[in-house]
Amino acid sequence: MNKKLIIITSIGGLVSFAAMFMFAWFTKPSAKTPDAEVAQPIVSTEDANATKIPEPRAFVSSAAGAIDSKIKKAMTEKQLKSLVYEVREKIQEYDNKLEDLKLQEQKLQVTGDTLKKDIKQLDDLRIELASTVASLKVERDKLLKSRVEIANIEKTNLVSIAATYDKMDSAQAGKILTNMSQAQNNSADDAVKILYYMSERAKAKVLASIAETEPTVSAYFCQKLKQIIEGK
Repeated sequence: MNKKLIIITSIGGLVSFAAMFMFAWFTKPSAKTPDAEVAQPIVSTEDANATKIPEPRAFVSSAAGAIDSKIKKAMTEKQLKSLVYEVREKIQEYDNKLEDLKLQEQKLQVTGDTLKKDIKQLDDLRIELASTVASLKVERDKLLKSRVEIANIEKTNLVSIAATYDKMDSAQAGKILTNMSQAQNNSADDAVKILYYMSERAKAKVLASIAETEPTVSAYFCQKLKQIIEGK
């Protein structure tokens, strides 16, 4: 019975509230005038605070905002840590590259110094080689000048003359050849050419005979005999 009474009372209250709301709606003035102001019910601050109930939507929105703020804060800290880590990695990478560049620079410096030394040594060798080549050219020119060349056109005559000297007395042949070598023309080379085509036995006797009176001339003949070249 109590439950039914409560229900009936509630329904009656709702009906009364609806009737009062409708009556107030239809009886309110259409416009406000300066002379007639509608009296507003005075509600104290304590009553307002006592009767004010927070709406569920506002509460949920506030809680969601707080959670979102915490999430954003957590994400910001995470991003900041990630950024700091990346910056440290970049700095370490830069330091490593800088160290590699220093090592490469040192290697290049050592290589450059080695190249400079090698270039100096090559320059010294080039100068030495140039001097040696110049000396060889001088020696070659001297050898070419000192060499006795027998042309084919004179070979037959020299062979015939040498045969004649083979038959002569070695002392007389030596005197003639000595006089030829002391002449102011090319007779010295002619004397050597004749000795060259003489027989080995006669040549030895003539050189021995010349050495008894003119050892310098005999030595000269022996040296020039080694420098004879027959033309082809």
